[in-house]
Amino acid sequence: MSESFTAKDVAAHNTVEKGLYIIIDGDVYKLDQFVDEHPGGPKILKRVGGKDATKQFWKYHNEGVLKKYGPKLKVGTVQADAKL
Repeated sequence: MSESFTAKDVAAHNTVEKGLYIIIDGDVYKLDQFVDEHPGGPKILKRVGGKDATKQFWKYHNEGVLKKYGPKLKVGTVQADAKL
């Protein structure tokens, strides 16, 4: 089951020790177990931990990468901020 996160929730998971979450297109991915497998190295993932990495992701990856790894790494979605 997918969870719903706020941007603040994701920001709290900004290191490997805290779970290393990133946002891509509104979905939240947990990368702490993937950093050592990442072909580009762990450094880039650690740099975007806790943030929306959509722009950086699509700059270097195609849709096939998300289809391949997304199902096992996705932990939820970011809920829209309430508008007042």
